[in-house]
Amino acid sequence: MTFVGYKEIIEEGDLILAFIGRDAIKPIRVHSSETLNTRYGVFPHTLMIGQPYGSQITSSKGYGFIHLLQPTPELWTLSLPHRTQIVYTPDSSYITQRLGITNGSRVIEAGTGSASFSHSLARTVHPHGQLFTYEFHHFRYEEAKREFEEHGLNDIIINHTDVCKNGFELENYDGEINADSIFLDLPAPWEAIPHLPKVTNKNEKVGICCFSPCIEQVDKTVRALTENGWTSIEMVEIQGRRWE
Repeated sequence: MTFVGYKEIIEEGDLILAFIGRDAIKPIRVHSSETLNTRYGVFPHTLMIGQPYGSQITSSKGYGFIHLLQPTPELWTLSLPHRTQIVYTPDSSYITQRLGITNGSRVIEAGTGSASFSHSLARTVHPHGQLFTYEFHHFRYEEAKREFEEHGLNDIIINHTDVCKNGFELENYDGEINADSIFLDLPAPWEAIPHLPKVTNKNEKVGICCFSPCIEQVDKTVRALTENGWTSIEMVEIQGRRWE
């Protein structure tokens, strides 16, 4: 089961997202010996195997139901285990569009964090692009690496390093990074910006987005971008509001 393919029928070992309610989406790995317990009833995994994705199934006692959804980056964002504050769809979709990221893009992301945006980027650059994502925190790196392997995201190269101190170059990577899009979600992106010329595309337009919650961070980042030759700099705030 991958986040970049399509599948119709649920099989043993698949990752599914059990839609229990609007505020409760639970990722589970389907095994015939296991059971999902919810406030709406008990759902043996045997009830799920062989069902089409999107199916509604009733609990074993005949009351209550859940929906069995195929994983997508948008749904994963709503159900993933939080290791850091995450990038939600209103922001990730805008950033992807403004940076012009598409199939074949070569993207740098730092830091990986809870890997919400990583999943979205991996789907967008697939199958001819590449995502290079960097995480300095060892536990978050290990968890994200495990998730990428389990989700079949082979377009992601994850690196355990502090890009602010060590830069973006890779010791165990044979090719050139040659990135055309950069996303920095760091406490101090201005410290990483001077390292970027070594890993960016020299023949094409390169876009960068620095994701910061505080105006003090924005001020320092804009200064660093200007000092390092970046142009057409602007600040944008995205607000997503759900209406009931």
